[in-house]
Amino acid sequence: MTLEIFTADCLSPLRHGFFSRRGGASSGIFLGLNCGPGSSDQAEAVAINRTRVAHAMGLNGPDGRAADALVTVHQVHSAQVVTLHGPPDIVPRADAMVTATPGLALAVLTADCQPVLFADHGAGVIGAAHAGWRGALDGVLEATLDAMEALGANRADTVAVIGPTISQRAYEVGPEFLDEFLADDPENARFFANGKGERYQFDLPAYGLHRLRGAGIGYAEWTRQCTYGDPAAFYSYRRSVHLKEADYGRLISAIRL
Repeated sequence: MTLEIFTADCLSPLRHGFFSRRGGASSGIFLGLNCGPGSSDQAEAVAINRTRVAHAMGLNGPDGRAADALVTVHQVHSAQVVTLHGPPDIVPRADAMVTATPGLALAVLTADCQPVLFADHGAGVIGAAHAGWRGALDGVLEATLDAMEALGANRADTVAVIGPTISQRAYEVGPEFLDEFLADDPENARFFANGKGERYQFDLPAYGLHRLRGAGIGYAEWTRQCTYGDPAAFYSYRRSVHLKEADYGRLISAIRL
């Protein structure tokens, strides 16, 4: 089955894509393109899926192992960014990567959190970030821009695209969640709508765009796709919890020079 890849005009002509779950080798609750080695899916299926993504990204790794040039990190919901000049020997614990090295693809895994792809076309610098609420609140998006500038990028010339993520309609949170955001900035109240009872609905992609624009980025957009609301196309951690499933797949988003 053909892979389904969503792209953004502002990132072109760089090779990039927000991959849906369609077209993979996984089965059962992971049906499709599960690229998460941390899931309980069969390791062989995940490896096949990641190789398919690497080929779609036009990668050519050593000894024909294209997936070696598709770099992911051990995501820990932090604001940690790593600068890469080649595939790392050990998988870093971080939530964002930047590079100016051609032929290296930066990829993040998500299942409701924001996958964010960055590019300064003129400087030849790219970035990729995994930005859940914790990472976004702690500054992972700003940290990614800082790291890109250290490689020669200019944030005013940088574009960023937030890929498929959970939408406000599907993201119910409690009052303690709201309190944490208000403690950081009372103006964050704008990203919450009243829900049922004492619950609230949080607008994660709007918050991500706010942080990017506040950091001085040249342009930022969201693809406006909700992971929770489209089970045929996207994996969703929150949906898996509501369905009482044992595990969930991970979507992949990637960019390369």
